Amino acid sequence: MVTSNPRVSRGEPHPLGATVVSDGVNFSLFSQNATAVELLLFDRVDADEPSQVVRLDTRHNRFSNYWHVLVHGVGEGQIYAYRVYGPWAPEQGHRFNPRKVLLDPYAKGIVYTEAWSHDEACHDRDNAATAMRSLVVDPTRFDWEGVEPPRVDPCRRVIYELHVRGFTRHPSSGVQHPGTFAGLVEKIPYLLDLGVTTVELLPVFQFDEQSNPFRDTEGQPLVDYWGYNPLGFFAPHRGYYIEDWREMRYLTGFRDMVKAFHRAGLEVFLDVVYNHTTEGGETGTTLSFRGIENSAYYMLDPQDPSRYANYSGCGNTVNSNHPVVRRLILDSLRYWAEVMRVDGFRFDLAAILVRDERGQPMPAPPLTWEIESDPILQRTKLVAEAWDAGLYQVGSFPGERWAEWNGRFRDDVRRFLRGDQGLAGAMAARMLGSPDLYEARHGEPPQSVNFVTCHDGFTLNDLVSYAAKHNLANGEQGRDGTDANYSANYGCEGPSDDPEVEALRLRQLKNFFAVLLLAQGTPMILGGDELRRSQGGNNNAWCQDNETSWVDWTLLERHAGLHRFVRELIRFRHAHPNLTRREFIYGVDAPAQQDPNGYTRVRWHGVRLDQPDWSDASHTLAYTLTGAKDDVDLHVVINAYPRELTFELPEPAPGCGWRRALDTSLPSPHDLASAGDERPWPSGSYPIAGRSAVVLVQGPARSSV
Repeated sequence: MVTSNPRVSRGEPHPLGATVVSDGVNFSLFSQNATAVELLLFDRVDADEPSQVVRLDTRHNRFSNYWHVLVHGVGEGQIYAYRVYGPWAPEQGHRFNPRKVLLDPYAKGIVYTEAWSHDEACHDRDNAATAMRSLVVDPTRFDWEGVEPPRVDPCRRVIYELHVRGFTRHPSSGVQHPGTFAGLVEKIPYLLDLGVTTVELLPVFQFDEQSNPFRDTEGQPLVDYWGYNPLGFFAPHRGYYIEDWREMRYLTGFRDMVKAFHRAGLEVFLDVVYNHTTEGGETGTTLSFRGIENSAYYMLDPQDPSRYANYSGCGNTVNSNHPVVRRLILDSLRYWAEVMRVDGFRFDLAAILVRDERGQPMPAPPLTWEIESDPILQRTKLVAEAWDAGLYQVGSFPGERWAEWNGRFRDDVRRFLRGDQGLAGAMAARMLGSPDLYEARHGEPPQSVNFVTCHDGFTLNDLVSYAAKHNLANGEQGRDGTDANYSANYGCEGPSDDPEVEALRLRQLKNFFAVLLLAQGTPMILGGDELRRSQGGNNNAWCQDNETSWVDWTLLERHAGLHRFVRELIRFRHAHPNLTRREFIYGVDAPAQQDPNGYTRVRWHGVRLDQPDWSDASHTLAYTLTGAKDDVDLHVVINAYPRELTFELPEPAPGCGWRRALDTSLPSPHDLASAGDERPWPSGSYPIAGRSAVVLVQGPARSSV
C-alpha cells in the first residue's frame, strides 16, 4: 500500500458524502461507533491499492458522529472509498471490519472493473484489489437546454413499466445502444405512438449483478437482472451507461435520457428500493452500510442483534425510521427529483417505511409524512407498493398524497375474467376506482394505480397460457415465485397451435386490456404485454438476463392486431372524460353536485336493464356512465361467462343512438373502432359472446351500415 500525506484540512461535517468545493473535495461520513476512519484515494479505477490514505483524526476530523475532511487539489472524477475501524461484536449489532473497502452511502457514482468480486466482499480478508469504489460527481455540470418536466394531468396518466436493459437488449430492438439509457431514448417514438404518458423504470440505482447465489439447470451462474438489490441510493447503475466510467462524473447518460423523455412530453418514474440492500443477511457481503454503522442502517432482531430482521424477504431490512437513515432516504429522493429531474417514485415494499426500529407498524410514521410534505418533493408523484413480507396496507397506507399499487384490482380482475364466482360486487368497485378502499379517506380515483401484470409475476400472455408457474430455470427447484397467479391456460399448458385455444387466449388478452383501460384510476401496463411477450411461464424472472426477459421486437409485426387494439384503447380512454374522473362516481339517484363539467353517474344493469346481478353466481357486469358535459354516455358490458348472453340496452337520448366502439370477440380491426368510425347499433339489445367485453357510445342517430 502506498501511504502519503496529501494536503488536507479539517473540512465540514455537512453535507454528507463527497462535495466539490472551490479548492478540493469535502468528504463526510456518518458513523457513531467507529473508532477510526481512513479515506482511500485511488488514481485509477483498476488500481489494486489506493495511492493516498488519509487517516481522520478523532479530535480534528470528527464532530459528533460525523467524520469529515477537506482534501485539496482533487475534484470531480476522483475515485475514493473508506476503511472503518470499530468493534466486531455481532451480538451487540456491530460488524466493523477494516479489511473491507467500503462505498460511501452518499456516493453519486460507483465504479468497478472486471476484477470486482462479490465473493471477496463476503470473506474476512482484505478486498482492496477487487472492491467497488465511489466516484466524486459534480452534479452541477449539465445543460438541460431549457427543457422543463411535463405536467401530466393525473387523470390522464397511463404508466408503462419497463426494464432499462430488457426493453432494448434483444437483437431485434433496432437501436444503436441496446440495453442502456441511450437505447431507451431511441424508443421514444414507439412510446409516443402507443399513447402512454409515463415511463416507470425498474431499479436504476447501482446494484450488484453478482449477488445471485443460484445456478440454472445447466449449472451456469445466474445474475441479479431486475436490480432490486441496491448498493447505494444515489448512483445510477453503471451497466446502463454507454459512456466511459470517467464521464459518469457528470451523470450525462441518465440525464440525457430524462431530458429526451421530457422534451417528448413523457414523465419518468423510478422504482426505488429503500427497504433492503444487497448486503443480505448474517453471511452476506460487507460493501457499505454493514461496515460503517450496522446497528443504525439495519433493523436487528431485538432478542439477538447478531441477526437481521427480514421484513423484506431478502435477508435484511433497512432501518428506515432511524433519524440518520430517514435523512439518507430523503436526501436521495431530493437528489433524484432536483438534480436528475425525476417526476415520480414507486416505492418497493413501502410498508417497511412505516415500521419503527423494532419493526412495529406506526400509525403516523415520520418518514412517509416527511416524504409527502417535503417542499422539493411536492411536484413528484408518490406511489406505494403498500405491503411487505408481513404487512398488507392497500387502502390504508399512511399519508394523504400517496397513490398505491392496487393489488386488489389485480387479483379481482384476474379471478373475475377467469370465471371465478363471487366477484361481481368487487369488480364493480374496481371499475369505479376502488371507492371501497379510498373514498372514506377522502382520496381520489387516480390514487388507485390499477394493474393486471407487472414485472413481478406472469406476463399478460403467460397469464392466459399457463395454469402454473414454470421456474426451474431460476435454480430454486421451482420454490420461488408466487403460486397465487389466478391464471388459466384455456386448453393446454404453454404455446398452442390449436386455433380455438389461440382465439380464446387472444380474446382474454383484449378483455384484460379493456378492463384495465376502462376502469377509473391510473392504469399501468407492463412493457411488452401489448406485443404478447412471454417468459415461458416463469413468474419470477429476476435472474433471467436473456431472451426470457428481453422484449422481442419481432412480436410487433406478429401481433400487430393486439398492438393496434391497445394503442386505440388508450386513445379511446383519453377521448372520454367519463373514464378519467378525479372524483368518485355516484349512482344516478345520488344528490346533484355543483360542477361546471357535470358529475359522471353510474347506472347498473344485468342482462335486463336496472337489474344487476350481485349474487355469488354472477359472471357479468353491465353499467352506463352518464353526466359529464364534456363527454357522451358510455355503456359497458363484461360477460365472463363462457357462453353468449343477450343484454338489454338503455333507451338512448332523443335524437341519439348507440354505436359500437368495442367488442373483444371480433377480429382486428373490427374489435375497436377509431373515433368517428363506430358502427351504429339500432337494436335495443346486444348479444355478447362468451368471455367478451363490449362498449357502446351514444351519438347522433343514423341508419346502420
